[in-house]
Amino acid sequence: MKLLRNLVLVLLALGLGGCGYNAIQKQDEAVKAAWSEVLNQYQRRADLVPNLVNTVKGYAQHEEKVFTEVTAARAKVGSLQVNADSLNDPQKLQQFQAAQGELGNALSRLMVVSENYPQLKADGLFQNLQAQLEGTENRVTVARNRYVQAVQTYNGMIRTFPNNMTAKIFGYKVKPNFTVENEQAISTAPKVDFGTTAPAPAATH
Repeated sequence: MKLLRNLVLVLLALGLGGCGYNAIQKQDEAVKAAWSEVLNQYQRRADLVPNLVNTVKGYAQHEEKVFTEVTAARAKVGSLQVNADSLNDPQKLQQFQAAQGELGNALSRLMVVSENYPQLKADGLFQNLQAQLEGTENRVTVARNRYVQAVQTYNGMIRTFPNNMTAKIFGYKVKPNFTVENEQAISTAPKVDFGTTAPAPAATH
């Protein structure tokens, strides 16, 4: 009896391997790992915000609207937690992406404001934070790309025969992915470095 049971287990294991179960499991873990790196890099960016805002505020105190926008966007990002177990919910992913986009846009506006303050641009702490932000934006782009590729591989795997049968039996579903209006938004990090030509100051009312 014990020998028969072991034989059944061996045959079952071989059957699962042949129908893609192990491959699906491996790719599902790859998606989760890629997502963890996305969260890690976005958190790195969020952690830079307080010091960046305080440094700019020291030179541009009357730009309160921009500071408020950045702080509010960071708070919204912090309130949206999308862990690996909830990645199958496209609405949550869209909300997360939208919140991160708002923070990115707010930071871009903060960088534009900074252009109008030469003393701020020469501040060593600000230059360091600027370099960290630029590096983090690049890391975010790389992490997002890897996640997009991991999801594409996973989705393609569970849609093909015989993996699709295995996926159906074990409840593996197609995962939603990042969507962008402009395809370059994934492959190109936001520009946060400063050039020699500053934009014209905004008109005052």
